[in-house]
Amino acid sequence: MAPALPTAASAETAPRAAAVLFDAMLTPHRSLSPRGFIVLMSLVCAVSFTAGLAFFLMGAWPVVGFMGADVLLIYLAFRINYRRARMFEEVVLTRDALVVRRVDHWGAEKRWTFQPYWLQVRMDDPPEHESQLTLRSHGKSLAIGAFLTAEERLSLARELQQHLAVCRCAPGPVSI
Repeated sequence: MAPALPTAASAETAPRAAAVLFDAMLTPHRSLSPRGFIVLMSLVCAVSFTAGLAFFLMGAWPVVGFMGADVLLIYLAFRINYRRARMFEEVVLTRDALVVRRVDHWGAEKRWTFQPYWLQVRMDDPPEHESQLTLRSHGKSLAIGAFLTAEERLSLARELQQHLAVCRCAPGPVSI
């Protein structure tokens, strides 16, 4: 079900504190486009068919089935990879809360809410491949952006720290 859109009356009565200060949608990178996938699978099929035909002509006809199984397994591996690319994380900062919403490749959603005034954003600088971007508050921690490169995680951490600093220092409505 789609969320209800606010009406003019509810937008006027909504508190100013609910204004979004930072909003980031984090998605895994997939370098192979759908067109590239078709080209790659066409090449795999052509090579497999040619090799299978050669083995068939030499009298080794059972090999043809294994060549077809190889193509099927490669296709299934890419399907799984593309399904995993459906996952995403959304990070939304308002004056009252930082909300992290993670949707996995099956569509299951999890939410974490942090109070921005006590939130710590931690990331190694300079980043290493295994460096995690973690959000910590009140003894709880959450790693986000695990599928991003180390440089992308560091950039996100810096931007989030900047917006949190502005949020913490501003007494009234915040605009960035």
